[in-house]
Amino acid sequence: MDVTIHTAALPHVDPEASLAFYRDALGFEVRSDVGQGAMRWITVGPVGQPGVSLLLAPPGADPGVTEDERKVIGEMMAKGTYGWILLATRDLDGIFERVQAGDAEVVQEPIEQPYGVRDCAFRDPAGNLVRIQEVR
Repeated sequence: MDVTIHTAALPHVDPEASLAFYRDALGFEVRSDVGQGAMRWITVGPVGQPGVSLLLAPPGADPGVTEDERKVIGEMMAKGTYGWILLATRDLDGIFERVQAGDAEVVQEPIEQPYGVRDCAFRDPAGNLVRIQEVR
């Protein structure tokens, strides 16, 4: 069986701020940007990895989500407990400096974890946790 991860999704609340974070700070390329205003679906991904994408989508845009559920999603996003992603790089210190220079909220500076990985963490403009591990 040949199964791959093609696209993961995270919510956004400000498309331009999300673009500044994922495109400008992380260096992802924009693959598509559809919709208008806050109702934009933006697909980004690492340069040189066309088969792996991240969809930045308006939270609760699914018509099956109730108004109460939208409220809970908004509350969780505000607390930073709704979405997260784990990325990897060979240059953790370099990417940390680049992302930090973009005024992202630093959650954790690069550190050697007791479970054997070195990583750091940020919050994107929507409050999603972005943890980055060093590939050794």
